[in-house]
Amino acid sequence: MFATLRRTALTSINRSFHASALATAPLAPSAAAGFSKIAGSKAAPVIRRVSSSPAAVAQATVDKSAFPSAVSFENELASNTNSAGVDAGTQAFKDESPLVEDLSRSFKGVSHEPFPEEVSKVLNESINLSDIEVKPDGMLYIPEIKYRRILNKAFGPGGWGLVPRGPHTVNNKNISREYALFCLGRFVSQARGEQDFFGEDSLPTASEGCKSNALMRCCKDLGIHWELWDPVFIRKFKAEHATMAMGVHVSNGTKKYLWRLKTRTLDYPYKEDTSGSKGSTAAPRR
Repeated sequence: MFATLRRTALTSINRSFHASALATAPLAPSAAAGFSKIAGSKAAPVIRRVSSSPAAVAQATVDKSAFPSAVSFENELASNTNSAGVDAGTQAFKDESPLVEDLSRSFKGVSHEPFPEEVSKVLNESINLSDIEVKPDGMLYIPEIKYRRILNKAFGPGGWGLVPRGPHTVNNKNISREYALFCLGRFVSQARGEQDFFGEDSLPTASEGCKSNALMRCCKDLGIHWELWDPVFIRKFKAEHATMAMGVHVSNGTKKYLWRLKTRTLDYPYKEDTSGSKGSTAAPRR
């Protein structure tokens, strides 16, 4: 009988001990997570460490919505340099490939060798007199689209490109930017294009005019339309094909001398004065 009572007492003590141990022991992670969900408690916030690897930096999103550009031109492929941490796909390119050149600073291939004879022949063709236009101040020019046609004819579409070499510079009424001309992967020339504008809403259009102006200036080094910078040719052309006419502003009636081709009339907002009266005139520029 005493043995039976002893076994009953020991069993009761063991059960009490196990119950107290379970009450005080920490819960396993899985169990704790389950009780957390039941209790409705919020999980601790996850803190993610920002990677500073070159690949992560290259993929970072940059806000370029502001116009004009507030930072220098960024070549997207310039970050693909041959260094530790670069993607394996980038290593497939050879060092001399133009795809890994930072063209915003490169002068690769400058004066390496002359272009082929057939290319030089296209670039040095004599100017077509019917393509020349005259600005009201007497400056001769050819529309920029005709420069592009010559470059496409000489190098083929995709064989040349105009690369920005810095940010836009914006003054009160003028926007400018530096550009470099590359042909067949070689640096050819660099020039700053400029364009006047009359309001912030016209900045996108002015930036395109700035680019076109830089293209025409860069083409001088290729010999395209070199005559437009030759003072002898300029004087001869203006004497034979241009004239000065008295123009009247259609809005305020102001009169001034303006240049035009002999085969053209004055452009808006001026019309040619046929009355013979001088009125208020500005000194002519020759």
